[in-house]
Amino acid sequence: MPQQIEDIVAYMADIGARARAASRLLAAASTADKNAALEAIADDLDATRAALAAANAKDLKAGADKGLDAALLDRLELTPGRIDAMLDGLRQIAALADPIGEIFDLKYRPSGIQVGRMRAPLGVVGIIYESRPNVTADAAALCLKSGNASLLRGGSEAFHSNQAIAAGVRRGLEQAGLPADAVQVLATTDRAAVGHLIAMPEFVDVIIPRGGKGLIERIAKDARVPVIKHLDGICHVYIDDQADPEKALQVAFNAKTQRYGTCNTMETLLVAEEAAEAVLPELGKMLQEKGVELRGCETTQGLIPGAVAATDEDWGTEYLAPILSILVVKDLDQAIEHINTHGSQHTDSIITESYTRARRFLREVDSSSVMVNASTRFADGFEYGLGAEIGISTDKFHARGPVGLEGLTSVKYVVLGDGHIRR
Repeated sequence: MPQQIEDIVAYMADIGARARAASRLLAAASTADKNAALEAIADDLDATRAALAAANAKDLKAGADKGLDAALLDRLELTPGRIDAMLDGLRQIAALADPIGEIFDLKYRPSGIQVGRMRAPLGVVGIIYESRPNVTADAAALCLKSGNASLLRGGSEAFHSNQAIAAGVRRGLEQAGLPADAVQVLATTDRAAVGHLIAMPEFVDVIIPRGGKGLIERIAKDARVPVIKHLDGICHVYIDDQADPEKALQVAFNAKTQRYGTCNTMETLLVAEEAAEAVLPELGKMLQEKGVELRGCETTQGLIPGAVAATDEDWGTEYLAPILSILVVKDLDQAIEHINTHGSQHTDSIITESYTRARRFLREVDSSSVMVNASTRFADGFEYGLGAEIGISTDKFHARGPVGLEGLTSVKYVVLGDGHIRR
């Protein structure tokens, strides 16, 4: 059962202080030691599969008793395949290049000194997430490899699973000679703990919320610590009148139907009026056969039998479901204006054979990922070559887009001299 903590303020201050102390040791840890810890964690979790399964079974039973729906129970379950994927993720992060200590942009100045920048850890990262217990291992591993201590608060529905994973993480850290407090999973489901976690700038350097819009809005509103976040994934695909029709069909269909419940799934399709008649009837048929409800403008409804009228609210809705809004626009200018007005600065794509229009789209669409002739579903840390991601940021400072190891670092200026003095 969750630990009953009478003095939540003292508890949070204690784990915060221990995380801060561990972060200083971790920042000085070698790449070899961090990789050894990741491998040891993977080995420990592999050896304790039975304990993980037993803990997960408790959560699944409690969730079923509470009436959690099938989709939530599915997200909560740690199947053997998901445990395998969790272990693979740990080992893949161990194989990634260590960003810490990298010096770049080193240049000589007229005075003779050299000035550059060095990657350094952020310090202590607080991560608040829901449902999926594998996030505990992913988040711990990314923070560990980037030299950050982490304070993790998973969803109450995954409490026993998260604690079982946390125990394996602690044992792996200790085996590698790194501080066990470098990764701490909160031992309480008390919601007050979250309020304290996001308001401890003396102990926590950044908060990363992963979950529904309500959770993220609350964190962003109440936090006294910087937050790396995105609220919505209102992603667009624009089919230009100079698009290759076959590319347009395949990309748009994939962007909507490859998975429905992800933040990089297309929610609004924009089509140039000169391309609409050639593309929409066939694409509409493909989507409807897949079970997608189509909500469109008047022109769309005329070209796709069965499409219903879209409302103004549809243009700003993240469905996370087999629903798509479709708007026929005059040209690229109107498409860009619509995206910048109704989008969420997440991911937007243009389908075109025009180099000039593609460059305009890349330059003028104000989103964290902008694509040409590619599905929005590629907006992902693994697909971008980051190895893994802690989340996606639509903020404009520090990290933007998929946040991998580099996004969990800061930089400091370094100056190299040889007895230089300023004259």
